[in-house]
Amino acid sequence: MALRLGSLADAQACYTLRPDAVKKICHGTLQLTDLEEKHFTLDVKQKGVDMKIGIDIASLAYKKQVDKIVLISGDSDFVPAAKLARREGIDFVLDPMWVDIKPELFEHIDGLRTFAPNPLKTKKR
Repeated sequence: MALRLGSLADAQACYTLRPDAVKKICHGTLQLTDLEEKHFTLDVKQKGVDMKIGIDIASLAYKKQVDKIVLISGDSDFVPAAKLARREGIDFVLDPMWVDIKPELFEHIDGLRTFAPNPLKTKKR
């Protein structure tokens, strides 16, 4: 098990107007002069994580240190790493955490599995 953390792309961080605020502005129920902090979300991207994970996958595969890799992601940027691992005989399983994945990623995995129930679909009692 490994957790890879990237760095925040501070220079690309920005505030985005929330969709509900945009609708209110378009309908005339919210004026630009009435905008408050609650009408915005901070949009910050993490950089470098995909590359770190891809290098880990390549290293594990080339060194024959594992028989199976379970990647918790649905990002199609991992297609090259998945292809490499499978060429090296590694069973490559993907858990996209309830997100649809692109066909090009699905083509290069050995299994698609979700290991936990979707919290958004859990019935409240």
